[in-house]
Amino acid sequence: QVRLVESGGGLVQAGGSLRLSCAASGRTFSTYVMGWFRQAPGKQRELVARITSGGNIYLVDYVKGRFTISRDNAQNTVYLQMNSLKPEDTAVYYCAARRMSTTLYDYWGQGTQVTVSS
Repeated sequence: QVRLVESGGGLVQAGGSLRLSCAASGRTFSTYVMGWFRQAPGKQRELVARITSGGNIYLVDYVKGRFTISRDNAQNTVYLQMNSLKPEDTAVYYCAARRMSTTLYDYWGQGTQVTVSS
């Protein structure tokens, strides 16, 4: 069982930055693929970024050059650094974990609200 707790959301002006953190419980954190998803009002939840246990990174096209994902296995934490934020980045951001052998994310955090004002 993995418990995930996000933090770092808030209100920021367009062009600003935020860093989201996701603290995970469990001794096997380093073996999990970690993802950041977001869900805007009236829209489906979508994958924004993910990082494998080996550090392989995927970023959705519309955040490339603005967002980065990283992990600190010693601290059981994954980060999402968000720069040059836009109003359309406004959403609830969720951290999630899955095993390398699966495609479905098994564990989810409660979400953290990010609001970007114009």
